[in-house]
Amino acid sequence: MLQLSNSPPRMRTLASLEQSYELCRQITAYYAKTFYLATWLLPAPKRRAIWAIYAWCRSTDELVDGPQSGATTPETLDRWEKQLESVFAGHPVDDTDVALVNTVERFPIEIQPFRDMIAGQRMDLYRSRYETFEELNLYCYRVAGTVGLMSTAVLGVDKSNYTSPWNCWRDIYIPTDEAVVLGIAKQLTNILRDVGEDARRGRIYLPLEELALFNYTEQDLFKGVVDERWRELMRFQIQRARKYFTKAEKGISALIPDARLPVWAALMQYQKILDAIERNGYDVFRNRAYVSTPRKLLSLPIAAMRAQVL
Repeated sequence: MLQLSNSPPRMRTLASLEQSYELCRQITAYYAKTFYLATWLLPAPKRRAIWAIYAWCRSTDELVDGPQSGATTPETLDRWEKQLESVFAGHPVDDTDVALVNTVERFPIEIQPFRDMIAGQRMDLYRSRYETFEELNLYCYRVAGTVGLMSTAVLGVDKSNYTSPWNCWRDIYIPTDEAVVLGIAKQLTNILRDVGEDARRGRIYLPLEELALFNYTEQDLFKGVVDERWRELMRFQIQRARKYFTKAEKGISALIPDARLPVWAALMQYQKILDAIERNGYDVFRNRAYVSTPRKLLSLPIAAMRAQVL
């Protein structure tokens, strides 16, 4: 989708603001169907801002994992970070930048999570293995936990409980940790869903010491061996991902009410990917786990109830 050029940028007319947001919407709809459905539950200004953020994140990911990623170097990511700085200074470079410039002007978004995400892509340039979960967790924070931080600035925090005289002295609770944890939970889910796809690219994101714990080897993984060792390993990984989702749930009530249903919906629909992996007998090599639209829609009433009472 994206590859930066080594040549100096040419002056050209960029997309209008409406065209830019529409392009961001199309990118989100195409690449993130589950996430995209949840964004429609947000008010229009927040929904459009989330699309702008997603489009930037997708472009960033494409630099390392896209069709032209073989040409990406550390210098490519340096140039991408300079372009990010230009966006935050109010100067768009690409068509999708126009929407992102507008987004960072309207919402209190900080640049550091974007920088951290680029640092995560730098890890992918040099690494195709992670020895421990601690190493993997850092990677997951950079490429996905950061999205939670970006999004929270758009979604907004509920301050209504802090206006009364007996509560005004309390610090407003901002669910930063939960936002990061939700991003990590989603990334862990992506990793489990995409084991086979990543293996075909020579990548293993499951911690190697955990493969060893279940006596499962890299060679077994590249061959797509599904046996009791693999199933036990996957049960372990799924259980951990679910614990992360549970931790993230505790922060949703701190958000502004109009953001709670979309976050509950996205969280619950992503959890269903784990259910799909289990239904497929943990065979992520030959069967891609996905959630059908009817299953997604069936989760909405429960998400709405949780948004009201939890």
